[in-house]
Amino acid sequence: MCRNCEVEGVGRRDFLELAGAGLAALALSGAFGSARAAGGSGTTLSPDEALAALKSGNQRYLSHPELCATDLAEQRTGVAAHQAPWATIISCADSRVPPELIFGGHGVGELFVARNAGNLVDTATLGTVEYGAAVLGSPLIVVLAHSNCGAVKAACDVVTKNATYPGAIGPMIEPILPAALAVRSEPGDFVNNTAKDSARRTAARLTAVSTLIAGLANPGKLKIVPAIYDLETGVVTYLV
Repeated sequence: MCRNCEVEGVGRRDFLELAGAGLAALALSGAFGSARAAGGSGTTLSPDEALAALKSGNQRYLSHPELCATDLAEQRTGVAAHQAPWATIISCADSRVPPELIFGGHGVGELFVARNAGNLVDTATLGTVEYGAAVLGSPLIVVLAHSNCGAVKAACDVVTKNATYPGAIGPMIEPILPAALAVRSEPGDFVNNTAKDSARRTAARLTAVSTLIAGLANPGKLKIVPAIYDLETGVVTYLV
């Protein structure tokens, strides 16, 4: 796994510099006290700088896909007591979409990743990204869809074929159905169009359901970007 040289040695920024008035109130109540005491300050990267680092990383993944040697033991030691990830990724659990690799071969302690089928935001994922932004100081959230997604295809089959699925699979893909219904008449690939629209909806939902996320995003301290990864080309396209 390659080390991202462009962000190696990046400094830290205090959590309170990121926090808005709502976060400060929560901190005073002790909501984040133990988490901050156990950690340290966050990254100094701005939201735009973090996004640029992901974009350049994906270019490295495309132009130099070979693996290179890195000292993972040294990295592990460096972040054992404290983490300061500079980007949060909500990605699909698909085994072909490992965020640390497709964004350029990042080492431990750089990306804060939440993965589930369909790159959706349930309670656990929402709490994860809130922790990444509000406690760890990550300035960027990317909702990363991908082409030919099985969870999205299942939702599309519900819409077009009235398909049903066993266990918790059916309820899990329900949040994708509005996207499938919205784009079913659009030209192009139905599954990929749905994946893009679902990623956009998920990104928009973050600020709608989370006062913590909204409190950071509204003043520009946090950027939220939907994107899609192409399984064949390896390209990440940002849907903004």
